[in-house]
Amino acid sequence: MTDPIAYPTRLDIEADPEQDRWRPFAQWALALPHLVILQALQAASQAVSVVSWFWILFTGRLPAGLASFQAMYLRYWMRTASYVGFLREAYPPFSFTTSVEDPGDDPHVRLDVSPQLQDRNRLTTFFRLVLVIPHVLVLALLSLAALIVLVVAAFAVLFTGRWPDSLRAFVVGTARWSLRVEAYLLLLVDDYPPFAFDDLSEGPRGGAPEPVTPFGS
Repeated sequence: MTDPIAYPTRLDIEADPEQDRWRPFAQWALALPHLVILQALQAASQAVSVVSWFWILFTGRLPAGLASFQAMYLRYWMRTASYVGFLREAYPPFSFTTSVEDPGDDPHVRLDVSPQLQDRNRLTTFFRLVLVIPHVLVLALLSLAALIVLVVAAFAVLFTGRWPDSLRAFVVGTARWSLRVEAYLLLLVDDYPPFAFDDLSEGPRGGAPEPVTPFGS
């Protein structure tokens, strides 16, 4: 990496600031088919992470096929979450393309991962569950705060038909933080996730990453 703060994941969520007023209170029900599939994918992802753990410990590398599956799971998770969180009106596609680069079949959410396949750190892999504990604790608080923000935003949409910009920025920033931690936990990368809301990717689609400032002006 040429940028010392860059992180090998990227999440772009193109939220719809204007919403139909009923969506915050009913859209989660429309997402039930995706939530059922997501539960199955999560179970499969956990199994793949166990295989990845042993593979890295014994060989020092991560098979590309395992990395691609985990990227697909992360993508499906973020697409579903963006719909449940009424950040978008368009229904997410039932897409299971296993690739680290986003296939581009969802214009509202784009998620790319640059997994580390070779020269893996066996020591940090062995202790991964311990190393991630500080982030888990912080994300527990952030997730609670995000839930409160979603409730406030739901009533804002109900009365105004629009997402408040600062609340939306907080939710998107929390999603980016969660993605980095999950990619680390699933052994896609060895780089320790930063404690940050900003988009810290290397900008594979050109241009400098735009910061997300929670509770910004």
